[in-house]
Amino acid sequence: MRGGFVLRYDTAAASDGLPPGEGAFLPCSFWLADAYVLIGRRADAQRLFERLVSSCNDVGLLGEEYDADAQRLVGNFPQTLSHIALINTAHNIASAMKPCEQRSGNTRLEGANAG
Repeated sequence: MRGGFVLRYDTAAASDGLPPGEGAFLPCSFWLADAYVLIGRRADAQRLFERLVSSCNDVGLLGEEYDADAQRLVGNFPQTLSHIALINTAHNIASAMKPCEQRSGNTRLEGANAG
């Protein structure tokens, strides 16, 4: 992590042929919030989600990455994967009772969670 955002990988340690210094990969940060929901850390998920949403630009768009040092969006812009991750995480936080089962479409499991 860097500045509270999840890196895709450590660009200084990886030998990928690209210069080091990639920003934090926003979808990975949303996926961490999803993982928090799945293990019952809803407050942590909510805090991270709110931090991620606050990184949207003035018209609500996200890029691929976030440079925590410069406090700005970087990379491909706008980035569909970041927006999909935002929507999924919002759904998971709003429906924190077994989000994986809810998304499975198995109504038997959903009914079991109601009571």
